[in-house]
Amino acid sequence: MKVLLTGSTGQLGQVLRRSLPQVIKDAPLELIATSRQGGEGMIALDLGDGEACRAAVMEHRPDWVLNAGAYTAVDRAETDSELAHRVNGAAPRAFAEALSRTGGRLLQVSTDFVFSGDQGHPYQPEQARAPLGVYGASKALGEQAVEELLGFGADGHGAILRTSWVYGAVGKNFLLTMLRLHREQASQGESLAVVADQVGCPTSTLGLAAACGALIERDLSGVLHWSDAGAASWYDFAVAIGELAQAEGLLEQPAPVRPLSTKDYPTPARRPAYSLLDCSSSRVQLGLTPQHWRAALQEVISNVGA
Repeated sequence: MKVLLTGSTGQLGQVLRRSLPQVIKDAPLELIATSRQGGEGMIALDLGDGEACRAAVMEHRPDWVLNAGAYTAVDRAETDSELAHRVNGAAPRAFAEALSRTGGRLLQVSTDFVFSGDQGHPYQPEQARAPLGVYGASKALGEQAVEELLGFGADGHGAILRTSWVYGAVGKNFLLTMLRLHREQASQGESLAVVADQVGCPTSTLGLAAACGALIERDLSGVLHWSDAGAASWYDFAVAIGELAQAEGLLEQPAPVRPLSTKDYPTPARRPAYSLLDCSSSRVQLGLTPQHWRAALQEVISNVGA
């Protein structure tokens, strides 16, 4: 079983490289790890170069492309829209075009940001996309390409796995930023201010990687949702990070956290106010039971710096 993995040096890609099943459908896994710069054990693949994406598929002819790479700088995308669309929209289209010729499958990792967050209850996999900003729009274009070119269902070769608020023990993410800010602010006797009126669910890269592996093992096609269980605001998440990091010995003392409203913390990109994903049917298809987000956070925090 040959899997071409993009974004291998990212927070999800690093976990996938060490956690994907070594045998899939009685065949040993042959992992072709890629990143923009290449490096030890990886080949160079720039997701901003559609021709390079097509060429990689035609050269390696993978059974699956697991597209875990993405342009994820939500605010910067508002002024860097051309690159965001190339990486998040054109690269999946290029992969899908090539795979439609070779017969391989594509797992496109996507985001809750393809929804507006206006409805106030969890989003179903089949709901229409309505992104608020450039990042969400670029990811929506990637989804559309998978659906149009590879299709879903019994004869489809495309799969989309939407997730939310991804974090892990490595990379750039909310957890690691909050650990730094807790440490800095507490040392100065000052508090943190974090948005409290945006609701979603934090998702550990450990659980998300397991979902990716299960999807490939089961040859699933269609749109699936995966997040950890429960719901939280960014404020809740920041408070829990401080509490659990102190218990783990990563912080002597967390900083007090003050709740902010979105209007008091303007950003270049609008964010969904409520972006919970309904994962119930997807969990059945994947055969996985998620951890509550706080338990998953505890597991990740115990691996920070390990």
